Amino acid sequence: MIKVGGKSYTSSPPAFSNDTNKLLVCTGNTVSIFSASTGLLINELEGHTALVTSVVVVPPTSPANKILAYCWTASLDGTIRYWDFSAPELMKTINIRVPIHSMVVPGLLRKPADHGEQPSHLFAYLCTEEVKKQGHRNASAFWQIRKCNLTQSRFLDKFTLAETLKPQIITISPFGNYIGICEKHKLRIWEIPARDANHVAFKKMRLHHTKTFTTLAFHPTERIVAAGDGTGRILVWRGVGEKTFSGGDNNLVNGASHGDAEEKPGVRQDDDADSCTTWHWHSAEVNVLLFSADGAYLFSGGKEGVLVLWQLDTGKRKFLPRIGSPLLYFTNSLDPSLSSVSCADNLIHLLKMPSMVISRSISGIKPPSSVLQFNEGSCSGVAFNHSDGLAAICTENYRIQFYSLFDDREISEVQVCERNHQPGEEITVIVNLVALSPDGYSMGTVETRLPEEGIGGLVSLKFWECSSQSKEFSLSTVVYEPHRDAGVSDVAFHPTRQMAVSSSYGADFKVWKCGYGVSGKDQKPQSNGWTCHAAGSYKKKPMTAATFSMDGSVLAVAAENVITLWDPDRNFLVAVIGESIEPIRKLSFVGKSDYLVSASQGSNPELFLWSMSNLSVLWSYKLHAEAVSCATDGSSFAVLAHLPTSSKSTECLYRSTHGVDGVILLFPVDKAIPISTWFVQKAQGGSLAFIDASSRLEDGNAGRKSVEVLTYINGAHEYVLLDPFGESAPIRCTSQPESLVDFGETAGRYGYTSIYGKLPEFNIERERSASIATAASERSWEMILDGPSHNLPPFTTLCSAFLESLLERRTATVE
Repeated sequence: MIKVGGKSYTSSPPAFSNDTNKLLVCTGNTVSIFSASTGLLINELEGHTALVTSVVVVPPTSPANKILAYCWTASLDGTIRYWDFSAPELMKTINIRVPIHSMVVPGLLRKPADHGEQPSHLFAYLCTEEVKKQGHRNASAFWQIRKCNLTQSRFLDKFTLAETLKPQIITISPFGNYIGICEKHKLRIWEIPARDANHVAFKKMRLHHTKTFTTLAFHPTERIVAAGDGTGRILVWRGVGEKTFSGGDNNLVNGASHGDAEEKPGVRQDDDADSCTTWHWHSAEVNVLLFSADGAYLFSGGKEGVLVLWQLDTGKRKFLPRIGSPLLYFTNSLDPSLSSVSCADNLIHLLKMPSMVISRSISGIKPPSSVLQFNEGSCSGVAFNHSDGLAAICTENYRIQFYSLFDDREISEVQVCERNHQPGEEITVIVNLVALSPDGYSMGTVETRLPEEGIGGLVSLKFWECSSQSKEFSLSTVVYEPHRDAGVSDVAFHPTRQMAVSSSYGADFKVWKCGYGVSGKDQKPQSNGWTCHAAGSYKKKPMTAATFSMDGSVLAVAAENVITLWDPDRNFLVAVIGESIEPIRKLSFVGKSDYLVSASQGSNPELFLWSMSNLSVLWSYKLHAEAVSCATDGSSFAVLAHLPTSSKSTECLYRSTHGVDGVILLFPVDKAIPISTWFVQKAQGGSLAFIDASSRLEDGNAGRKSVEVLTYINGAHEYVLLDPFGESAPIRCTSQPESLVDFGETAGRYGYTSIYGKLPEFNIERERSASIATAASERSWEMILDGPSHNLPPFTTLCSAFLESLLERRTATVE
């Protein structure tokens, strides 16, 4: 394993360092430290073995201490860790042995004592997972608000503030006086004692609402609490806890007041508050609420992708619109001119305040589109630039993201549709396919405009050209309805020339060529756009996949359950091979070798390896292949397959590895036994590719031959770079590799044998009898049924081949 990447930057709120030069971001099992000025990765805190859920930076006790760089982190692995993130160095580990969903440390925000007293112990308040009736089938999980003494490294397991059915984000006031959670239709608020101890009584209260709460915020100086609900409303309570927290009965739960309801407008169920004001601008649930440092303004955000600034006294608003993705978190720094907003598309914007101008962005890999499954077949939302190590990913905001797999960062974005993306609106347009030429200078995209009430609908094929100087893509050609009203199933580029093929479910494929002219001034060749060079079909069958051979001399197009081989220049049908039970969805030539891999999907999926020299099948497996990729040297190919759900051994494997549902098999072209296997998670929607790593070789290995690494991107767009043979030289990456969660690796055939059983011996030199029909037979029809019945193809196949042998072949016309 070389590198793991594609982590989420927005699973938890980030935190600024005291000097505001760094941003600490929870990324999977690590905490990534980014530069606030450049947005580049500086370092990582590695040590947790599960998702990091909280990071708390220790604030300075004086202006001179801003250079100190310490933080606490909590994780689902059940540990709390203390770090010096300037080194970085792990200073302390506390193992409480239960998963931690959220953590706050009120003592860090308290002002230092003025009477020279010894500081009290430091306590953390946690939301931890517990399980009732362990060992029973009806065991149910629930969550508790617990307490941990960080100074003594002691978890107070008998001290519980609350129990909830769902994990809760604990919200803390700016100076650590209060903490609170949202629980359905009520807010639960606790006052943290000034002298906290292992066992101390808490004053607590509740605020009620008719809708479900989603977030809350505390005012920095006054007893004002704001909360958002699932309908987009914001409620602002003033004078909260005047009776509960200012005296009276310490055991009072609801802080009930016996004043008249008219004296407390908007307050429900005798809640302890003077008034409650409701603001409503957001159209969907409110995810973000935070008061400004001076308390004069309130920030809010939600699914619309708009950051709203409310003036607390007047209710007037100011907006930062068109962020393009739902907002998740808003974070202030000690510098009032710098803040950050985290978005659902794995993007963090750094804002210049108070103008709310985006100064820089930190972008991770975009999450998979929730609507990409609309398109059937072999279409993919991921394509690869094999020479530069880039992945092109379709995003929900009508863009293509180019992501560096070696550096784990975004390189650029291409806007495919000229329209604003409004999160949560009805889906009308889908960018459902992207394809790249082998040199990375041409790109094809397919977008589908969905019909409205059964009327309309449009499929557009777009060709893009990349500038050799700016490395930016510009639109070259738009083809509306390239295959009439049928959807596009696949797009593939010629390996050496400006040629591409598109196949469709409308029973045809088209070959496209890019024409060039000479510009008047500098006499440089200039693209004149892409035009249709030829079209073809086969027996009116849907064309489900297409690919070119390595030298570009053969075009293979899957006509539902058979493979048609064409001369792409003359548009001449050369041969027809195979007949699978299910439609073929994947086609790939094995590099420069004489082999072709095909994969069919359906209730009876199969994987075939074909020999192009004699047009026969070498071997086949009953595998549900999600993706196929071939090495450019033709020595091997990799298959991402789903584990069979009916196998008892697979069931045990799935449970023991917590979510493993797929396997990557690396086959040599001369053997039917895989030489390496890797068990993986989230195989549904996954992608495979061999990437050239020659440019990443360290200086001492620069003279070595071409080195390829195998890239696996799972359905959640997390990825891993693998050394398929374990012989490549050290490769430069921006961070050290770490193990992917529940990602097992085995060498040889043992992992495969443990799933499917021992394979029979296979001799590639033995005489093969084709069990699947190829092109029309040239034997006399009288001898066509001569042979054992169990070796004969089905009668439907024989009939088709027999009738075809009696017909004269007609040369196809070129459009």
